[in-house]
Amino acid sequence: MTGAVHVIGAGPAGLMAAETLAGRGHRVIVHDRMPSVARKFLMAGRGGLNLTHAEGLDDPARFLSRYAEQAERVAPWLERFGPAELMAWVEALGQPVFVGSSGRIFPRAMKASPLLRAWLARLADQGVEVRTRSRWLGWRGSELAFETPSGDQVEPAAAVILAMGGASWPRLGSDAAWTVQLAERGVALAPFQPSNMGVDVAWSDILKGRFAGQALKPVVLSHGDQTVRGEVILSRYGLEGTAVYALSAGLRQAIAAEGVATLTLDLRPDVTVEALAQRLARPRGKDSVSNHLRKAGGLSPAAIAILREIGDPPPGPEKLARRIKAIRLKVTGVQGLERAISSAGGVSFSQVDERLMLTACPGVFVAGEMLDWEAPTGGYLLTASLASGVVAGAGVADWLNSRAD
Repeated sequence: MTGAVHVIGAGPAGLMAAETLAGRGHRVIVHDRMPSVARKFLMAGRGGLNLTHAEGLDDPARFLSRYAEQAERVAPWLERFGPAELMAWVEALGQPVFVGSSGRIFPRAMKASPLLRAWLARLADQGVEVRTRSRWLGWRGSELAFETPSGDQVEPAAAVILAMGGASWPRLGSDAAWTVQLAERGVALAPFQPSNMGVDVAWSDILKGRFAGQALKPVVLSHGDQTVRGEVILSRYGLEGTAVYALSAGLRQAIAAEGVATLTLDLRPDVTVEALAQRLARPRGKDSVSNHLRKAGGLSPAAIAILREIGDPPPGPEKLARRIKAIRLKVTGVQGLERAISSAGGVSFSQVDERLMLTACPGVFVAGEMLDWEAPTGGYLLTASLASGVVAGAGVADWLNSRAD
């Protein structure tokens, strides 16, 4: 191959791959089919850009466990570019970071846009060319074909990095159209599945009408042997929020196998059953049951509504306390790819080497969510996406050097 290195996809993984290559002296051209770059990254940062998690600094083994079945595959990425390296990289872009009370790490500006602007300025200084509205069409012989506002174009490439995302939030650019081109070249793909998505619970019309959109925090959710503390948000279809997303992979698998899954919800995680029972044993006086649950039990109206969803509150303070701390909800389904934050599935790891080069396509590398891995929100997803870009970029540089020897 001749020409520049082409990076297809201008999300975090693609831009990080471009920076890694440019830092090693390679000419890099980044393509994105959308009118602007990193749309999903910007959308994720609207409520506060969660860069990574302090768990990766304090308990690396636990941090790595968040990648579940693919932890072994992701481990070398994080050894090269883990939470500490990510934080240093962000601060070098002039964006100081801080650790929140939950252990999540954010830029002080909270938003993604200042970081992205600084990043794009650095890439421009490195000579990286970014082309928007440039849709990759596949190969034409040994060259790459693109659909552009000026018409179709073909370009030679010294190497290619594919970083076009998975199949979630397709309206932001990750439409998985690339699966056709790779399948034609014999690359094995795992079916896409939603990840970090909401789950379906059959609420009553009263709950949907009065409480959809309200948050419950802090709560503890449990499924199987996994327990997560965080926030849940009631929706008309069921539940969403950080705590739900952390359990979404296991819930998805259970529903696929059994048709339903059971989610256990603790509405008062900071109070023991005994202490809660003592509070609920106080005389109710003229208060309604709802007011008593609010005053003595510390439950919000939305929490009380969920308690009532599974039947009348049981008599006796101890039974009631146990119910509040272990509400069993039947989960009947999960939200689809169009509403999921990320996706599982894509290019199987059996199809790439340790440099993330496709064994069926020498000189073609893959990074980010195109690969078959998943991780919860909370910084885990973004950390590994960026790290995969570093690995792929370094892999291209090493491969090009080996061909030049």
